[in-house]
Amino acid sequence: VQLQASGGGLVQPGGSLRLSCKYSGVTPGTIAWFRQAPGKEREGVSCLRRGDGATVYQGSVKGRFTISKDNARNTVYLQMNDLKPDDTAVYSCASRSGNIITGRCLDPGVYETWGQGTQVTVSS
Repeated sequence: VQLQASGGGLVQPGGSLRLSCKYSGVTPGTIAWFRQAPGKEREGVSCLRRGDGATVYQGSVKGRFTISKDNARNTVYLQMNDLKPDDTAVYSCASRSGNIITGRCLDPGVYETWGQGTQVTVSS
């Protein structure tokens, strides 16, 4: 499987962006979004299990971010609303061929394939 992330950019606080992760090859069982800010460790943002549609969100993005899928377009989206300066980071998507239990799906160590990152900058 190959992953291609896109959709990043510069946005003012309170604004919105939608990231896309297009996958090709073998359809993954679980796809997640991670982010890494300068000087910080990579952290899980959200994940989605394609089979049952289960989703998980990191606490700081709950209620603001929404992960979704479009099977026809082989794409997983991350809709980000009410963006804050702390959301500034390079966002990457990752996938695993099988399903991941929800308790581990924000753990970067369980993913097999990573796409390139897309920069999100939230600044006035």
